[in-house]
Amino acid sequence: MTIRKSMNHELHRSLRKLLVEARKELDLTQRELATMLNIQYSIIGKVESGDRRLDVIEFCEYLHALKVSPSEALIKIFYEYHKLSLDQL
Repeated sequence: MTIRKSMNHELHRSLRKLLVEARKELDLTQRELATMLNIQYSIIGKVESGDRRLDVIEFCEYLHALKVSPSEALIKIFYEYHKLSLDQL
């Protein structure tokens, strides 16, 4: 196994998709989410477009603002990537 560095890797795309969908489910704009996180709104756009990565702390804070648990997010991302049943995780 190798560490995935490409922002275009399927796992990164799955993560970005999850973040965008969760934000939209809460009916939040990028600006509103940025205000909640006390960051510049352009960072949200960069994360969602794949121009910027989140470190693990940012990931947890971002998901907390979206009312998604980090473990739930990771399960969804890897489930989608590996097409596994939840029993296999």
